Amino acid sequence: MRPAEVDLLISDPSKAKAKLGWAPEVSFKQLIEMMVDADIALLEHQHR
Repeated sequence: MRPAEVDLLISDPSKAKAKLGWAPEVSFKQLIEMMVDADIALLEHQHR
């Protein structure tokens, strides 16, 4: 059984690219920006 919270998560999408032809549609930087924007929107909504 995998714990709900882990200290370190590391991924390597090269296997998915090699076997499935998959590539991410957003960069890591874009993903972080999306996550921060979503957190800010949630906080703004909670404080109305």
